[in-house]
Amino acid sequence: MRNGCCRCCNTIPEEGEVSVAATDREDRLAALGAERVDHRFKGLPPDAEGLTVAELAAERRDLFTGGFTTPVLTLSAEAVEHNLALLETYAERHGLAFAPHGKTSMAPQLFARQIERGAWGITLAVPHQVRVARAFGIERIFLANELVDAVALRWIAGELARDEAFRFICYVDSVRGVELMDRALRGSARRVDVVVELAAGEGARTGVRTEAECAEVADAVAGTSTLRLVGVAGYEGEVPSADPERVRAYLARLVSLAADFDRAGRFSGPGLSEIVLSAGGSAWFDAVADVFASVPELSLPVLKLLRSGAYVSHDDGHYRKLTPFNRVPAEGALQPAFRLWAQVVSRPSPEQAFVNAGKRDAAYDLDLPEAQVVRDARTGELREASGISVTGLSDQHGWLRTEPGASLAVGDWVGMGLSHPCTAFDKWALVPVVGADGVVADYLRTYF
Repeated sequence: MRNGCCRCCNTIPEEGEVSVAATDREDRLAALGAERVDHRFKGLPPDAEGLTVAELAAERRDLFTGGFTTPVLTLSAEAVEHNLALLETYAERHGLAFAPHGKTSMAPQLFARQIERGAWGITLAVPHQVRVARAFGIERIFLANELVDAVALRWIAGELARDEAFRFICYVDSVRGVELMDRALRGSARRVDVVVELAAGEGARTGVRTEAECAEVADAVAGTSTLRLVGVAGYEGEVPSADPERVRAYLARLVSLAADFDRAGRFSGPGLSEIVLSAGGSAWFDAVADVFASVPELSLPVLKLLRSGAYVSHDDGHYRKLTPFNRVPAEGALQPAFRLWAQVVSRPSPEQAFVNAGKRDAAYDLDLPEAQVVRDARTGELREASGISVTGLSDQHGWLRTEPGASLAVGDWVGMGLSHPCTAFDKWALVPVVGADGVVADYLRTYF
């Protein structure tokens, strides 16, 4: 699936044809290379100040000898490419469309690569993220949230009026929310597509708690001239005390809700050509694939939309433990792409050391960083970080415990794996992408 085409597209470009949206996206991405390197970007070589990002990338500097300063977050070029390919083939194998959650990285370069890898579009969470995606030519956006901000809704309406190719879908989870949306959107040229969000259970996050209340929300949508009901959706990652049985039971409710709505004729808005059924974080997409495979035949084709996001970088903590590929190893395995490099700045005792990276640089909300490798300051050699562990983080320091015999000296660099991609990306505006040979040949721009 290339050039933004997938099994669920309404139109497929002719062979060799490139869409206007794709051309626009490429131009905007290329413009990122013209940004000047300066003090805004942590870890980059001081002598690169004034170069454009493209000029710095063309120099192909070595991470360790090219002037980079610590702390510096890097992404493995090979791991990112592997993960992009793996989820593309996984979605194809299971008959799923894919709208990866862009809030993980907020990196338009990754959005573009995900779409090149067959993604239907990009999932987002708040209006600012939608504005970023639109600024880089993303044509299909799934907002996994109810949107009731009048200013943001009017901006969305303007985008829909300006660009006939723009497809936007968002949640509704209350009659009150529908009323607010309708009030803000009156006079709009196009209806806004919505899906009713079914909550994952009592005590879960957002969403309508019961099927009867879902029907009330759907009726409220039908009573407007500004909204169009196109499907149902939810997030199985919020199932209380989640286990395979509970998650599958929730997803089965979601499928049944879609079928019930269809039998009741609720998917009858003007020009509707498909029914949207969406779920899927990064912990249970195997269950989504299994349950969505049993969707009954409905009155319109079903767009089975998976929304996993953390896969693109994976991690060395939370998602390493939770990834569905642990349950289905025959389907493949994701590779952690993050490595945070910090320098030992203090070795006050044989049992303790401190590096110059802390909460401002590393994700820490789910797990502490994991010490993985040491680069010796004297020899330049790399070795495993045996006997070294991260025990805590201050704002700008990492606390290390060193076991007897652990080799670590002031000046050494320590490479650490991170847990939870969503709170790792957001601390870095420009991330070096490093090849297996240690050469930095690309830089990833984020917008948080």
